[in-house]
Amino acid sequence: MNRKNIVIIGSGNVATHLAIAFLKAGHRITAVISRNENNAAQIAEKTKSKYSSDFNDIPAASDFIILAVKDEAVAEIASKPNAGNAIVAHTSGSVEMNVFQNHAANFGVFYPLQTFHKEKELEIREVPFCIEGNNETTANALSELAKSISSNIHFVSSENRKVLHVAAVFACNFTNHFYTIAENILAEKNLSLDILRPLIKETALQVMDKNPSQLQTGPAVRGDEKIMQQHLNYLAAKPELAELYKKMSVSIKNYKR
Repeated sequence: MNRKNIVIIGSGNVATHLAIAFLKAGHRITAVISRNENNAAQIAEKTKSKYSSDFNDIPAASDFIILAVKDEAVAEIASKPNAGNAIVAHTSGSVEMNVFQNHAANFGVFYPLQTFHKEKELEIREVPFCIEGNNETTANALSELAKSISSNIHFVSSENRKVLHVAAVFACNFTNHFYTIAENILAEKNLSLDILRPLIKETALQVMDKNPSQLQTGPAVRGDEKIMQQHLNYLAAKPELAELYKKMSVSIKNYKR
């Protein structure tokens, strides 16, 4: 794909990774716009671009304007850029494309289905990008932009993207929360989460090759009521966790059927 002039709105984890990936792919980051100028300055330094907190500083000759901001901020910010002929797109998994309906001629979604952290590098070529455009030309242009940094591209409607986002919360956010609970349970007995890391790693690796429904283990799927009661006895002093344990065990049993 030809070199494109890209404006990044936002200065968080997603904005940082995308800006760097675009630069490495040969594109030009013409501006980083963010209310947090300190964060914007950091991205600008890495990408040799300008930065500002003023939406009027968006260069006129932009090809793409990418809103990499929190989901709840997309609707507010959607009306601020003067997009002109540029394609404007957000990176949200839960916000509809039509948030740009009355604010831009060419708009869409550029959603990377991954968890990002500024301080951790990731192989962005493997990250799934979910693309949607308000017309075929726009959708194809966003797809080509995504292909310049990733080999995992999907055209996904706003409705199906919401389904993906729900599934991702279960697969990622809830799973990580359970890791946190496990960490706290171990810490009470001065045990380290390091003991569980090989188990966590092996479970994740197995899911890469098989369906999770084929891999379920543990007392709930075996119907081992004695072991489950022992666990509940231990959690008796933590009624919230005990209730969570019961509900998860019931859910596992139901999915077994």
